[in-house]
Amino acid sequence: MSIAEGGLVSAIVPCRNERAHVDAFCRAALAQRLPEGWTLELLIADGDSDDGTSERLRELAAADSRVRVLHNPLRIVSTGLNLALAQSAGAVVVRLDVHTEYAPDYVAECLRALRETGADNVGGPWHAEPDADAGPLQRAAAAAFQSSWVAGGARSRRLDFDGWVDTVYLGCWPRASFERYGTFDETLVRNQDDEHNLRIVRGGGRVWQSSRIRSVYRPRARLGQVARQYLQYGYWRPFVMRKHRQPAALRQLVPGLFVGLLVVTALAASIGVAWPLGALLGAYAIALLVLTAAVLRGSPLTPAAAARVPLVIAAYHLGYGAGSLLGGLDLLLRRGPRARYATLSR
Repeated sequence: MSIAEGGLVSAIVPCRNERAHVDAFCRAALAQRLPEGWTLELLIADGDSDDGTSERLRELAAADSRVRVLHNPLRIVSTGLNLALAQSAGAVVVRLDVHTEYAPDYVAECLRALRETGADNVGGPWHAEPDADAGPLQRAAAAAFQSSWVAGGARSRRLDFDGWVDTVYLGCWPRASFERYGTFDETLVRNQDDEHNLRIVRGGGRVWQSSRIRSVYRPRARLGQVARQYLQYGYWRPFVMRKHRQPAALRQLVPGLFVGLLVVTALAASIGVAWPLGALLGAYAIALLVLTAAVLRGSPLTPAAAARVPLVIAAYHLGYGAGSLLGGLDLLLRRGPRARYATLSR
């Protein structure tokens, strides 16, 4: 799709309880270095924040006419994105996240990639880094997240990859993409971006990843947060598969198969047949050691952080696997999504 040499870019932003980050985020977003002839509007859909975020956003909007704050009563990402999209006016729409930091030319590089490739959506790699004052768990989480071994070879984690992909982190679209492929699926609490990209690709469109589109994602800082995040990712995967009648990639199926085997072998152990469970746990312990070694080769860590890498990897696998099984079970029993997985938490 062709992009004109100039116009309005609409940045759409879902947000809930981010009081500690909204000031820095808005400063960075409004300071983006745009190509000549381009301007930016920032639409933030606040999901009933109760930590002072809403009040601070209103102050920021009063101080800068480029900022608009919208009320997102359903509190989830997909409804916030659609609310902001409906109120936006730009020929180009870029999704931003409050908990991500952006290069000063992030939006400019998105525009460049759209112009050069004619893609229906463009984005950069998913680059995780710990906070400057991070503890060992967050440092371990960032290192494990970035490892291609832990990610199953996902190209979205490759910082140097340029090319056609199935999905990208966040995204930037010509408005015509939404007119052609629709908006975000509001029945999905997680994975709405992957589902939208899948809709684009299956509809004959194209998605491009550019290594020049640079941002930094700050991972969760506590093990429980990591596990809950991946439990939700896994839970919503079967709903995407059902919608498109398309199986997930092998790397997305493996955690669920592993957790399912754990349950079966644990039941066998409860009636006196313990060796299958012991063999499975032993094999997984070896796999954790191999994956941990791969992570540490790519990201040297302090001993305290290195010791937490296997815990983070296990939280990824077990959380995603358990979520996949629970989501699949709810689909099989024709139950709607469980309420506890319908609310995002940091």
